Amino acid sequence: MSAPTTRNAGTTDNAGSTENTDSARASLEALRAEIAKAVVGQDPAVTGLVVALLCRGHVLLEGVPGVAKTLLVRALAASLELDTKRVQFTPDLMPSDITGSLVYDARTAEFSFQPGPVFTNLLLADEINRTPPKTQSSLLEAMEERQVTVDGTPRPLPDPFLVAATQNPVEYEGTYPLPEAQLDRFLLKLTVSLPSRDDEISVLTRHAEGFNPRDLQAAGVRPVAGPADLDAARDAVAKTSVSPEIAGYVVDICRATRESPSLSLGVSPRGATALLSTARAWAWLTGRDYVIPDDVKALALPTLRHRIQLRPEAEMEGVTADSVITAILANVPVPR
Repeated sequence: MSAPTTRNAGTTDNAGSTENTDSARASLEALRAEIAKAVVGQDPAVTGLVVALLCRGHVLLEGVPGVAKTLLVRALAASLELDTKRVQFTPDLMPSDITGSLVYDARTAEFSFQPGPVFTNLLLADEINRTPPKTQSSLLEAMEERQVTVDGTPRPLPDPFLVAATQNPVEYEGTYPLPEAQLDRFLLKLTVSLPSRDDEISVLTRHAEGFNPRDLQAAGVRPVAGPADLDAARDAVAKTSVSPEIAGYVVDICRATRESPSLSLGVSPRGATALLSTARAWAWLTGRDYVIPDDVKALALPTLRHRIQLRPEAEMEGVTADSVITAILANVPVPR
């Protein structure tokens, strides 16, 4: 009789685990639906933000002014039960305006630490490339080590912690290119493109019906996921299996970028790790507990496009980072 009892107990545990996983997946699907109440026609960017949440990564959104980059992140913040803060990056912004600083208290004759806006769960770094590199670099430690060191004292950041940065294309006036080291800290670089004609008509229709992008609560955007949902989802993603063939496929793609004649800088091992991580998250979101080559292909562009550097002659010929990666994906043998 003990054998059936043990089997039933295991079945209950597996059922409970499956139920938690399904609940977490449903919460993140609801998160995507809530963001869609405010933003039309940017499904790849919405999915990228969800993948970054699952992977504990950061996101860089690039697009021309007026394509709802900031609204997209604000909608994400409104859909999560997390603390959020926004920093508008300007040329005169100082590193201490982000990280915080020591302030002298005349009453106690002591210095006390006043935390900056980086001490939050979701930091919206708006127009990050409009501030000089010194201030941009103030986020490096926070993004990589989840802590900020002020006056020699490391101070941990809350968990979860996500930087969602927006930037205009570098050819626009008043912008500073992000250093390669900082670009590499972003898990994904998402391109927010101009909407299709139908999507733009939908945007205008919403505004004609009274949609106010400054009042997301009135638009019906509400919190649908919180830290517990994220923890459950991340645990499930961590259990998504990766075969040796898939790991080899990821390595072959990244090594091919280092050998491309169009590139002066290929993808580092950190980039290969990032691609595997995002592919696992995408596999789980689509309902599988194992990674297939299509998962790797789906996340290759947003995960790798900012980790490579074109040769000047290739740029002059109109070659882009996306075209190089696309060609590599077409040539690297796909495992069965």
